[in-house]
This record gives sequence, structure tokens and C-alpha cells, in this order.
Amino acid sequence: MQRDAQQRPRRLRRCQLSVPGSSEKMMSKAAAMDVDFVFLDLEDAVAPAEKRPARARIVDALNGLDWGRTTRCVRVNDVTTEYAYEDIIEVVEGAGANLDVIMLPKAMSAADVQFVDKLLTMMEIKLKLPHRIGIDVLIEEVEAMMNVEAIAASTPRLECLIFGMGDYSASQGVSVRDIGGSGGYPGDIWHYQRHRLTIAARANRLDAVDGPFADFRDPDVYLQEARRAMILGMVGKWAIHPSQVELAQQVFSPSPDDVARARDMMRAYDAALAQGLGAVQYDGKMIDIASIRIVRNLVERAALIGM
Repeated sequence: MQRDAQQRPRRLRRCQLSVPGSSEKMMSKAAAMDVDFVFLDLEDAVAPAEKRPARARIVDALNGLDWGRTTRCVRVNDVTTEYAYEDIIEVVEGAGANLDVIMLPKAMSAADVQFVDKLLTMMEIKLKLPHRIGIDVLIEEVEAMMNVEAIAASTPRLECLIFGMGDYSASQGVSVRDIGGSGGYPGDIWHYQRHRLTIAARANRLDAVDGPFADFRDPDVYLQEARRAMILGMVGKWAIHPSQVELAQQVFSPSPDDVARARDMMRAYDAALAQGLGAVQYDGKMIDIASIRIVRNLVERAALIGM
């Protein structure tokens, strides 16, 4: 069942919206939103007593709601808990044909991801599912960050690495007052972690996504954090509240003017190649194959969005 990494499906992840799997109302609301990616949560957003009942609610939501083009994901509990394997089995057996991705939190090593991969492979064969279910992985412990390169290379089923700065803060002992703030640390407190995770993801042709910003009443800081992630090459950010969805999708979408300029640059470069030239002047600057690699990323992203 495993396929080459080149065959990973291309999905929009400008915004990954978190929705408690215990709330039928919130899941219905999420299905009606114009958002790239929704993950129905069985982990932190669900109390222990509600975790098992929430599985059935998630199955009903996946099977019964019209999700449109939204990628449908379920965040299961981590593999050290009593819930993880039953989360996967019950959700995939109940709604595997309507499920796109499993999100694995607190992965500590490549072996954690490979466990989920093997379980999904067996179930896909048994259930004769029409598509392969992807895996997104949360990097949210210092041990995981030390192992991020091995995790990124763990399986062709893996599609995305996500930086979970909430649990990571506790793992590293980061001051709560300095998270998302402007004082204390001189610069972006998460620059190294975002950078390292993004490099590991890109080296393995994976998406890199930035995790949550807790204060949904502060859109300005949310936008600042999203832009920091975007500049480093991340493709999206989490939303923990519907008000953050449009902000994330705005930051991680190229502007129409940038898309038009990128396409014009590609046409100019193609014309130069046809004349036997390796570089060409465009708008007062020289562009070559390195320049074109950058703008091609932008054009491909625009096409995926539908621009």
C-alpha cells in the first residue's frame, strides 16, 4: 500500500482549524466554513470521560456532513495513552472513506509514526479503502525536535510536520509570559524551532505548519506570528477559533499582483531559454534558474488555491 513520496497528495493547509470532537454543534459549523483543513480533535480539546463517546460523534460528522473541498482530519491521542489505537481503529472503520488525514500528537521518534502507518496500512487493505489516509505529525517535545529529521523521513505516508509550541513550551521550560509577547527575548522566541522543523519538512517534501496562538482576541499578534512562519517557508497556521481562519488564509495566500508578476517572470525566462540564454533582465534585475525556482513555488501555490 505504500507509495513513493512523490505521490503524496497536494493539500492546502493555509489554515488548520481545530474543532472539539465532542461538540456536534462546532463540527457542523466547521463543515460550513470555507477553510482549507479541519481537524476533529480527540486529544486536548476532549475531556477523558468524553474521549470514547467523541469517536462516534466524529464518525457521524465525517459521514453525515458536507465538507466540500475541506481536508478532513482527526487528531487522535498520542501513542503512550490507552486511547490511541482504538481512536484510529474506530474512526477509520467507521468513516475511513470520508477521512483524509490522521494527526498524531506528541510523536517522539520515527517509530511512533511508523506504528500509525502500519496500523493504517492493515486497515486500508482490510476495508478496501479507495484512497490512502495521510499522517500529519505534531512536534511538541524537546526530544521530538532532536529527532525531527528522522521523524520527517519515517514514512511516505507522512504529509506534514506541525510545530506545537504549547506543549513544547512546557517541555523546554519556556516562560509563559514570553510566549507570543513582545518583551523579554530579543526577537522571535520560536525562530530556531520553526526553522529547523521547516528544513526537515522541506528536505522530505513535506508541508510545515505553525501551531496555535491562544489569544484569539488579539488578531494583530496572530498575524505577526503567521507572517513569521510564512517567511520561513511554512505553508499555514492553526486556528483555534473561527475568527482566526480568514487571517491565516490571508497571510498564506499570495497576492494577485505577486502571482501575475511571477507568471510574467516565468514567461520572460522561458523566452530567454529559447534564445539560448541562461539569465535575463526583468524589471531592472537579473533572473536565472534560482530566481525561477522561487517564483515557481508561488505560482504552484496559486494554482492549488485556484488563483
